[in-house]
This record gives sequence, C-alpha cells and structure tokens, in this order.
Amino acid sequence: MDRLLKVMAYIVREDRLLVFTHADDATPFESGLQVPAGSVRPGELPEDAVLREAQEETDLDGLHIERFLGVTEYDARPYADATYVRFFFQLSVDAPELPERWTGWERGDGKGEPIRFELFWTPLRKAHVLAAGQSALLGRLFD
Repeated sequence: MDRLLKVMAYIVREDRLLVFTHADDATPFESGLQVPAGSVRPGELPEDAVLREAQEETDLDGLHIERFLGVTEYDARPYADATYVRFFFQLSVDAPELPERWTGWERGDGKGEPIRFELFWTPLRKAHVLAAGQSALLGRLFD
C-alpha cells in the first residue's frame, strides 16, 4: 500500500470554517463536505503545499499559515489503496470582505477537466461532519 503525503487546510474566519462540496457530483454530497486539501509534490515542504492547494481550490489570495496542528494517518481504502499521511494547518485570509458562498475551479496540473467546487463558510462547531476523516484535528482549533 502506498503512503502519500497530503495537506489539509482549516481556513478559519470569525469562528467559521471554509468548506466546499463538489458541485458536479451525480448525487448531493457524494464526495462529502470537505476542506481545501491536496498532495505534497516531490521536494515540496508541507507548508508550501498547503498554501498552494488552498489557493488553487478557493481562488483566495492573502492566505497565511496561523499554525501547524499536527499529523495523522488515514487509510483511504476502498477509495484508494493508500495511506494518507496528512499534515493539518490552520490558515487565515487577509481580505476585508469575503463572499458567504462562491464557486471555485480546481485546475490542478492543467490536464483534464477542471473540478467545480461550491465554497461556503460553516460554523466551526458544526464542522465535525467533514468527509473522509478531515475533521480529525478540528478540536485543536479550540485550544
């Protein structure tokens, strides 16, 4: 089984967490409620990867790491025959105004069709419903 390095971004603003759904799923919430996340490229530091992935998936500029929250391992089966080693970060965004809801496009490496995300803010205390173990270190935001 592969061990893949991943990053997870908890973008927090005014006691709310930025989350998204895959807008083009065949059924509502097929992929579940998620936070910006992605893969660490070879030779890339997790700190750089989380900022890159968060910007790519949200189209937000002015993202900053507030703190590193920790590392977990997640067995991705049956979705993938892999263990994800996940680096969790709390991020903030410098922007005087942000929309409550917007559409983002993940273009990744530019190959294939872009993935459409519906992004919105949810209260931190209701974010425990994140998909695929993404809420694993959410409690550390309250420390």
